[in-house]
Amino acid sequence: MAEKVLEGQVALVTGGSSGIGAAVSKALGAAGAKVVVNYSRSVKGAQEVVEEIKAGGGEAIPVQADVSQEDQVLAMFQQTYDAYETIDILVNNAGLQKDSSFVDMTLEQWNKVIGVNLTGQFLCAREAVKEFIRRGVVPERSIAAGKIICMSSVHEIIPWAGHCNYAASKGGVMLLMKSMAQELAPYKIRINSIGPGAIKTPINRPAWETPEAEQELLKLIPYKRVGEPEDIGKAAVWLASDRSDYVQGVTLFVDGGMTLYPEFASGG
Repeated sequence: MAEKVLEGQVALVTGGSSGIGAAVSKALGAAGAKVVVNYSRSVKGAQEVVEEIKAGGGEAIPVQADVSQEDQVLAMFQQTYDAYETIDILVNNAGLQKDSSFVDMTLEQWNKVIGVNLTGQFLCAREAVKEFIRRGVVPERSIAAGKIICMSSVHEIIPWAGHCNYAASKGGVMLLMKSMAQELAPYKIRINSIGPGAIKTPINRPAWETPEAEQELLKLIPYKRVGEPEDIGKAAVWLASDRSDYVQGVTLFVDGGMTLYPEFASGG
């Protein structure tokens, strides 16, 4: 049974209906948090996550919002407060890809990815921070006034041809996170990122679902296994808990060593 290190706290996970977001939602719920599972389109997926959290003895609700739209973000936070009065943890997870070669990339593809992956994180973080500052530290809940986990990627530092919009969004997330962490630390607000590597989620299924594809992918992973969504969930619980209270403004790469430049392992 998971330790209830987040007992009594309220967590909002954007993009929580599938993949990494679903695993993070379940892990936070198992650690004792009340979880708001945000979804953009998949109400069925969000409801399944909510039911699994409840089956484990936790509390959760699904809330629809497109995080790139300010009015919908404001409504989502209001629904969170209507249900649970406040918020302690925000996991800025919602993200997507619209892949294209650079010369063929449309403005719509660029704007959609930046809108969800970067602007969405700004909008959600801004609302969470307002509440953290208003409420301040409540010692029986947490040492910190609030915690934000930005879901980044190894591609905040690894260039990715054919995915310029995605890589740019994650590079932006990195400096958004660090700048927020620097500015908001005096308020006892902790802000960090998780940088997943190759994780078995629907967004990258072609890269791992056949033995041949997985073997090719493993060439980029020194630890020689493809990550599972639960690997990210465990990291999120730690970053959201008081056990990481002196951790501020860092990206925790959960990538099996993908950022270690594995091509240089046999020479350079």
